[in-house]
Parts: sequence; structure tokens; C-alpha cells
Amino acid sequence: MKTDKVDAEVLAQLLRCDYLPSVWVPDATTRVMRQLTSRRERLVSEQTRLMNRIQSVLAGLLVVVPVKTLFSQEGQLWLSECELPAHERALIESDLRLIQTVRQEIEGVEKSLREEAWKIPHVRLLMTIPGFDYCTAVTLMAALGDLSRFKDGDQAASYLGLVPSIKQSANTCSYGSITKQGNSHARWMLTQAAQNMARHPGPLGVSFRRLAKRKCWNVAVCATARKLVTIAWLMLKNNEPYRYASPTTTQHKLTRLRVAVTGQQRKAKHKGRRPGVKNGQNPPTRQVPSLNQVCEQEALPPAHGFEQLPTGEQKILRTLGVIEYVQEIQSERRIPRTIRSKKKTPQ
Repeated sequence: MKTDKVDAEVLAQLLRCDYLPSVWVPDATTRVMRQLTSRRERLVSEQTRLMNRIQSVLAGLLVVVPVKTLFSQEGQLWLSECELPAHERALIESDLRLIQTVRQEIEGVEKSLREEAWKIPHVRLLMTIPGFDYCTAVTLMAALGDLSRFKDGDQAASYLGLVPSIKQSANTCSYGSITKQGNSHARWMLTQAAQNMARHPGPLGVSFRRLAKRKCWNVAVCATARKLVTIAWLMLKNNEPYRYASPTTTQHKLTRLRVAVTGQQRKAKHKGRRPGVKNGQNPPTRQVPSLNQVCEQEALPPAHGFEQLPTGEQKILRTLGVIEYVQEIQSERRIPRTIRSKKKTPQ
């Protein structure tokens, strides 16, 4: 009892002298986002487990699936017509009913996630990053919480376990794989977003492809995921969209979110009907807005132009050879419209 009094007194003195580190407590909005993202993760994992169980039953019967994706519309049609023993058919039908129930729950959670994402402007700001949808943006914001806790983006990346582990002994220092500390779901979502950089024409895409050639695919994915966290931290701190986002893709992502939540579709401004193809002349074109036009339409702050960038960043862009792409996304232009041939329905 006497020891407890001494310990309490020591703690009180340490608290009075501000020697005890404070613990950050998430606010109500962050707690809601964490609960929704965690719930969605578990439901998706349950859906994957049920799908694998159905494929396991088919593999046990040595049934070869003739379609590319079993759970597509074509695959479900084949599965319903496939001749199976009565016991295995009952197991598959049971799992299919469970998958349908889980999908309905996922849709409900995603609806709540979209509503939360629409309320927070920073979520739409993060959606300008290639590979980021509202789920990835909400997951990252829920994992990081208050950005003032981190001195820079490197600390945020370390908090999510995306930095290499270090082993030191005397004068030797060796680097290993990433630490994998922190929120594993947010780290997984970031690595999934990083893999989209393999096809992106911007500076991150060029860096990804160069690193993948020199090292390996997984190293490039982890390094790009770490860069994404650093970029996201800077974007939220400076309240600025991603400078090298594709305007068309960004507009489609933000439009889908707006229509899903509010049902409002922005009316296009028609400047008269352009002539169609005639004798190989006047091919139909479509107008592609600039990145700042997309940001203005979606009530986001504008991105910096090439002339406004720091000298060091301009030098890196020249080294990577993406100057033309940067100038292209900063100006409005017209590109040829792809004419899709109509497929004739068989009589």
C-alpha cells in the first residue's frame, strides 16, 4: 500500500513536470472511419474465403473450370449448369447464398464509406493520386489520424511499417525488408495502389519501372508505396492535389463518388455539334480538360504549374523525361474520339 502511494506521487510529479509523453486519442470521425474500413476488410476476407471453398470443392472433384473467372456472370451460368454430385452441389449452393449475403453487407458498408468520404474534402484530395479510390483514401486517413503527430512524411511511412528494417552491431549496419509495423490493412491498400504505377506515364510511373528493372517487382512496389505515403502527407499538409494526376481518370473517379452519394451529374457544356467523319476528313474528337479545370469543377484547390515548381523538382522531371506529360495535363486539348463498332446481335 505504501509503495502504491509512492508510485502515485512519483507519477504526479512527472506529470507536473511534463515528463510523461501524451498518447493521441482518435477523434469521433477517425474512429468511425477505422470501424468502417476494418469492417469492410473483414467482410471482403470472408467473401474470399467462401469463394476459395467453392473452388476447393471443384478441385476435389477434378472439375476443370472452362471460364477465366468463376464468379463472373459467365462463370456463374456455367456453375449452375454443371453436373455435380448431390452432396457437393448442396455445399456449393450453401456457399453461394452466403456470398450473396456478404456482398449485400459489403455494399452497405461501402455506401457508408462513400458518405463519409464525401463529407471530408481531404479524402477527395487524396483521390487525385493514381491508384487511390475512396476506400484507399479513407483507410490511409483513418490509419494516420492527426497529421500533426508526424514531423514529415518519412515518419508517417515509418508509422505504417513501409521503411526498411535496420540491424546494427558495432560499426556494421545492414538493411533488411520493411518493418511491417502499424496498420497492416492500410499498408496492403498502399501496395495495391502502388502497383498501378507500372502503367502511369508520370514521374512515379517512370521511377517504378526503372526500379523494377534494376531490382525486382516487390522492391519497386514497397518503395513506391512509401513514396505514396510521403506524397499524401505533403498533399494534406499543403492542401494541394497530386500535381501529376491524369485529368480524365481523376475526373471519372470524383464523378463516380459524387453521383453515388448525391446523384448529381454535372451537365456538359456543348459548344455546337462537330461534324463527323466524311471522306477521311474532320474526325470526331473529344475535349480533355486540364488538371486544374477538373480540380475547379470538383471544388478542389488548384495544382502548381511547371513554372511554379521548385528548381530541384523541375530538374528531376527533366531527368525522368516527363516534361511533355506535365505540360500536357496542364493544358486543355482535344483528342480523336475512339469510334466503337456496334456488335451485331445474332439472329
